[in-house]
Amino acid sequence: MKILTVGGGGREHAIITALSHSKKVDKLYAAPGNGGISALAECFPVKATDIDGILELAKKLEPDYVFVAPDDPLVMGMVDKLNEAGFKTFGPKANAAILEGSKVFSKALMKKYGIPTAEYETFTDAEKAIAYIKEKNSFPAVIKCDGLALGKGVIIAENLEQAENAVKSMLLDGKFGKSGSEIVIEEYLTGPEVTVLAFTDGKTVKPMISSMDHKRALDDDIGLNTGGMGTIAPNPLYTPEKQEECMEKIFLPTVRAMEKEGRPFKGCLYFGLMLTPNGAKVIEYNCRFGDPEAQVVLPLLETDLVDIMEAIWEEKLDSLDVKWSDKSCACVVMASGGYPEKYDTGKEISGLNKEGQRENKDAFVYHAGTKLENGKFLTSGGRVLGVVSTADSLKNALDNAYSAVGEISFEKAHYRKDIGKKALKS
Repeated sequence: MKILTVGGGGREHAIITALSHSKKVDKLYAAPGNGGISALAECFPVKATDIDGILELAKKLEPDYVFVAPDDPLVMGMVDKLNEAGFKTFGPKANAAILEGSKVFSKALMKKYGIPTAEYETFTDAEKAIAYIKEKNSFPAVIKCDGLALGKGVIIAENLEQAENAVKSMLLDGKFGKSGSEIVIEEYLTGPEVTVLAFTDGKTVKPMISSMDHKRALDDDIGLNTGGMGTIAPNPLYTPEKQEECMEKIFLPTVRAMEKEGRPFKGCLYFGLMLTPNGAKVIEYNCRFGDPEAQVVLPLLETDLVDIMEAIWEEKLDSLDVKWSDKSCACVVMASGGYPEKYDTGKEISGLNKEGQRENKDAFVYHAGTKLENGKFLTSGGRVLGVVSTADSLKNALDNAYSAVGEISFEKAHYRKDIGKKALKS
């Protein structure tokens, strides 16, 4: 088989690595890929959001499957276009990807079908939004852009001034463009967060191993929200009882609701959950593998990823036994200094071999924002590397990952020192 993966970050490196382990795969392609991905797949300089460009590339390469990994092209309808041209794909069509593409849609779906989530209201008028915040007078308050904003369109306001600034930046100043032309204001939920990714063919749901993300830029969960500074899997707070509750009240109802709405969801559905004192509630849906959640979940997958892709395409997921390792996995993200705000790129990365890996096999390096120039790996993004280790215990996985991080360097490299600390205490 030949498989083309659309995207060029750490998540895509994790997906391509999993695909490279399949006995069914002869050739891997990536567009645009990155420095590390180029060791496993032939890379083509086509942007992940260039639907026509990807379609032309697919016609040239004739892959057996196209794996559309990032949110933007899914929401824009890349899968629809590829299917129309006769290509098999992994990922939801645009009418299902709206689960992530519009928070207003997803909140309304949850309300209609009784799926537990935070109380909320939606607004397009800044004055009305601020009046609602004043009336509720409950802080922290959560203010979200309706559309995609690179994981940064959510502001947790600690007081009225912060809330007003957030509303104005979205609705009046256009800080997030069209994504912020409608906003959701919702109650602040408390409790531990859990991410559960799930394979689904539109009818059957096969949840993956749970994970714990670390969104804030700095240790002890302070600093700005990022795309994710590290992850561990499994999440020890996600007990078998919680698993059962989520399957019954959230996972199956969501997939059934989408089917009833004429929007069957096929691919990977991401459930961002809060385990509140009143039960598990949905914070957000994503229409694809999380990043960096994919980097700790996929290394624990024992079933061939291609078999899962085929079962989803053929809507036969119910007949496939998806198996997982009972080990633990940890990922520490090395980011450019200044991320998630202004940062420099083009810095040389030292401590990697010519494949972009460590010689020590205790850790694997997923490349997120790198490029390969004249045999040297250079930084090319905010999140640069995800250093990952799988081990018999979470402590050993974290020790191995941090040991490898200590041997890799680039100018102004920044990473959190407390990934998994909460999980070790629980």
